[in-house]
Amino acid sequence: MEKKKVHFETLGCKLNQVESEGAARAFTDAGFSVSMEPMTASSPADGDVVACVVNTCTVTAKAEQKARRIIRLLLAKCPRAVVIVTGCYAQLDGNDIRAIDPRVAVLGGQTKSALADVPSLIGGTALSGAELRSSLQAFFDKKQGASGEIVEPFRLSTDTFINHSRSSLKIQDGCNCVCTYCRIRLARGKSVSLDANTVIDRIRALEEAGQGEVVVTTVNISQYRGRYADKDGNETFVGFAGLLRLMLENTSRIGIRISSLYPEIVDEELSSLVAHPRVRPHFHISVQSGSDSVLARMKRPYRIDAVYRAVRLLREAKGNPFLACDIIGGFPGESDEDFALTMKMLRECGFTFVHAFPFSARPGTEAFSMRPMVPNYVTDGRIKQLEEFSRESKGKYIEGFVGAVLPAVCETVHRRRIMMEKVVVHAVTENFLHCQLVFSPGDDGIPSPGKQVMVRVVRPLGEHERTGESDTLAVLAEAGV
Repeated sequence: MEKKKVHFETLGCKLNQVESEGAARAFTDAGFSVSMEPMTASSPADGDVVACVVNTCTVTAKAEQKARRIIRLLLAKCPRAVVIVTGCYAQLDGNDIRAIDPRVAVLGGQTKSALADVPSLIGGTALSGAELRSSLQAFFDKKQGASGEIVEPFRLSTDTFINHSRSSLKIQDGCNCVCTYCRIRLARGKSVSLDANTVIDRIRALEEAGQGEVVVTTVNISQYRGRYADKDGNETFVGFAGLLRLMLENTSRIGIRISSLYPEIVDEELSSLVAHPRVRPHFHISVQSGSDSVLARMKRPYRIDAVYRAVRLLREAKGNPFLACDIIGGFPGESDEDFALTMKMLRECGFTFVHAFPFSARPGTEAFSMRPMVPNYVTDGRIKQLEEFSRESKGKYIEGFVGAVLPAVCETVHRRRIMMEKVVVHAVTENFLHCQLVFSPGDDGIPSPGKQVMVRVVRPLGEHERTGESDTLAVLAEAGV
């Protein structure tokens, strides 16, 4: 019998990607065929898809707009499918999403774990479209927890991944901060942590399954506080530094990549642990601004001296790591002097990459009504400066590794046509260079997704040469340059 088809679309953060992979695993285990490649306007219609899952983001208004566009696209491309919308946007604006179409079912982000029950609910039913939606919506509504309570936050965990070659492990969810611009804390609820013993068991399982690397994912890593029971049964609670120590002590081969750091968590204890050779030299620091007055209006739990200290300690531990950060441009009241301090901080810290966001006034947040607003043209100019800094800094960083041989994990293999057909392999080095390896179709030894290889960096890629996220041309180290 032909397998029922399910399609996933995932927007936003790494945590959403991990949770989508866990939900997809529940469907494949139940005998469904799962697709996770994004649909586009040119994708063919597929009347065999019985359900689509859209895992949404609410960081910016543009993220929500994109979610609505994808929902409407799936309704058109998959005419028999129920479209299940979950995630942060669904948690906060579920009624607006339900109104899009009778085939749309909404599952709030705090009850996203109920996606694991959907395969059994639709596996044996002949219902489809609006009828199936009504049945699922009734089930989802019963699952809704108390406000601010995440239901079974670590249920969507998996040690096999459909759309990612590098494994990820969710250890924390939610946030107790009160940042004035942030809607994620409203959507995901209060901070919860996976107990340390379960973290150890799961990372051991990934290592035993042959995974070369795990990405540790959280909403706010500084709020990790997990219960730990030692071999004698003595219980205590550990923060992230204590957890990282346990992860390193209880594994022997697997590499550990930390997805995001808050500046205030980086102290001498943590820096001594990240100096371990199995901790990847790549760190993303949540900074937001280089001005203390702006950070105060944002109600961030640190000031700029913590950013300088974090960068210094990470460089002392890892030498020349890939350092990325988030910056919000045009926050209400941000003056030219404030922005100049941000640019000064970026230059002095030597950040490799800047993820620049224009301020987006989010309903339900304190900053929504803050004044004075920065004019759009000023914000646009600041974002342009941030992006220009990021391009130049990343290019210089790549140039500094030309000729270097680095370990990498292969992620995707696809073909492209430039004069003649080529096979392009995308690989990520330990310091987060996204490498493009180019082969002829008949070449021996083309690495498959998930394979660990050694690559030699050749040069940065030009804009017209890039495939996907690739920014670096490389070759297998054995092949020479």
